[in-house]
Amino acid sequence: MSTKIDRAGIQIDAPLAEFLETEVLTPLGRDVSAFWTGFAKLLADFAPRNRALLEKREDLQVQIDAWHKERRGKPLDQSEYQAFLREIGYLIPEPADFQIGTENVDPEIATMAGPQLVVPVLNARFLLNAANARWGSLYDAFYGTDALDAPPARPGGYDEQRGAAVIKRGREFLDSALPLVDQSWADIEGDHDGKLQDESQYVGKTEKGLLFVNNGLHIEVVFDPDSPIGKTDKAGIADINCEAALTTICDCEDSVAAVDGEDKLLAYTNWLGVIRGDLEESFEKGGQTLTRKLAGDKTYTAPDGSEHSLMGRSLLFVRNVGHLMTNPAITLADGGEVPEGIMDAVFTSAIGAIDVEGHAKYGNSRHGSIYIVKPKMHGPEECAFTNDLFNAVEDLLSLSRHTIKVGVMDEERRTSANLGACIEAVKDRIVFINTGFLDRTGDEIHTSMESGPMIRKAEMKTSEWLAAYEARNVGIGLRHGLSGKAQIGKGMWAAPDLMGQMMVEKIGHLRAGANTAWVPSPTAATLHALHYHQENVFEHQQGLGDVPGLDKLLNVPLAAGTNWSEEELTEELDNNCQGLLGYVVRWIDQGVGCSKVPDINDVGLMEDRATLRISSQHLANWLHHGVVTRGQVLDALKRMAAKVDAQNAGDPFYEPLLENPDGAAMTAAKELIFKGVEQPSGYTEPLLHAWRLKKKAS
Repeated sequence: MSTKIDRAGIQIDAPLAEFLETEVLTPLGRDVSAFWTGFAKLLADFAPRNRALLEKREDLQVQIDAWHKERRGKPLDQSEYQAFLREIGYLIPEPADFQIGTENVDPEIATMAGPQLVVPVLNARFLLNAANARWGSLYDAFYGTDALDAPPARPGGYDEQRGAAVIKRGREFLDSALPLVDQSWADIEGDHDGKLQDESQYVGKTEKGLLFVNNGLHIEVVFDPDSPIGKTDKAGIADINCEAALTTICDCEDSVAAVDGEDKLLAYTNWLGVIRGDLEESFEKGGQTLTRKLAGDKTYTAPDGSEHSLMGRSLLFVRNVGHLMTNPAITLADGGEVPEGIMDAVFTSAIGAIDVEGHAKYGNSRHGSIYIVKPKMHGPEECAFTNDLFNAVEDLLSLSRHTIKVGVMDEERRTSANLGACIEAVKDRIVFINTGFLDRTGDEIHTSMESGPMIRKAEMKTSEWLAAYEARNVGIGLRHGLSGKAQIGKGMWAAPDLMGQMMVEKIGHLRAGANTAWVPSPTAATLHALHYHQENVFEHQQGLGDVPGLDKLLNVPLAAGTNWSEEELTEELDNNCQGLLGYVVRWIDQGVGCSKVPDINDVGLMEDRATLRISSQHLANWLHHGVVTRGQVLDALKRMAAKVDAQNAGDPFYEPLLENPDGAAMTAAKELIFKGVEQPSGYTEPLLHAWRLKKKAS
């Protein structure tokens, strides 16, 4: 445990204070003493407001619980229900018509459409891979995944048959995105052969080949007849590099297990490294030591002979934590822990100022902005609090007003129902809204916990409220002027090994009006980029705008009159318990906040706290309403512990659940279910943090 030192009456972990003072404030030329005095005042102003907002959440939930208990078993009357929600202040009036006023937004966010990565900030190697995923090899993406409709590569080196199928598919992509006059890309025999139907698509020459653009995204066709691939190609094409992950969210929240000052120091150090441009990570692979570092920009010569460059890296957001948790890294003057979201706002913005003020090797925002995603806000009042907080942080750091931009995660029910007012509360700094099915479903279950048992988890994906939620997010965003100024996003493709299925399904996000959508890996970003060549999102957005009403959005997904068989109950219990255990055991024992966890059918899925929230809340709901018994849940946990142990048998750091039935991981998993009803908004963080801290202490 770190020693704490006093700074302006607050107690802070010494390594964290030293990091901020020497690595951030001094290079920025800030007065260190004045900073800590200002930070202490900011905490004195905002920590009580933060607590009051959390108390309001609980007060609203108590009233909603009581209302549902009184009417349990009766059909939900939407007019009566919504009148009640307005009476208690859960629903507020729609704001008068307005348009967002955000300025100084980079084109990757405002005027370009493409994939978005989310990466745990604690893992430097993953962080570098994501930042460098601005450009990706289409040949590699097809060769190594099931996105290519061809027999898998034979083991033992390069499979020429598979390679030929990759090249054929690559030519088909070029024919679609960059059509030639009376010719196919399969017919050309050199870099001077072939004429584009639209000559404006040709941008110029790079070191490796020719550069083109389609729907705002660049394509580099690499000509290298001396390379292993190029020498087998009659045109000498060695690869097709696609502009892929336009933006990346460096995540301090759901995909990490950060519970104390030590963890937060690593998070902030890595964020500084990618912002400053000097983050490196060495690792062993194939008996060799490799070093990963940030990619430089891509230079090219335009047709008129002028020299230009393109960003070689993804534009970076940082996702702060929400309003709920506190962290022991800093103790306030009143003895309480610092609200972690306030700490994140100050520390990540101070690091972002390194870029804004020109102290970075490469530069992130060319328009002088700091991009922060703010998750798990409940309604307009909490959004307004974030806006006020960012104003105060800008003043503390001597930054111009609205330097800090905000991305609003539309993942809580009160935010969904009042989305227009939420956007209005941050209208001059908003650059992003995004739907999150898993967290949103967790909040859907928890908010209406007392109304009755919910439908099965898989059925949520086809429920009326979810369709309304997704459509409203796009429609309300367009109504208030986000198109051309901000991102309207869709959620994660969770199966990184099922790229073929992703290529079939994820194009639906573009057709629904999303100009970005989350993908789980750089390879997935390269493949998903093809969708943005196929569809022009901004043209789709012009034909959208219908906004479903609240009746559909607030239609609680109750399983009224359902009589599940024992087989169905066991199937649901096992599915929820397996996913829950597979995630929790790594979080508690190893501090892994996001990883590819095999599901009950051994399909690898990207799991984070949002997936845990829905599983734990669904189990808690069925247990609360007597659909299943405590004994049945315990039996399922035991069965699935055996399965999770078997799935992790190859991990030398894994601690088997069945050998530690009273250990921190298994106990945390049980409490997430059996104490699920009483958890604030159904969140998993309070229990996860408590048990991880105990595990670290032991």
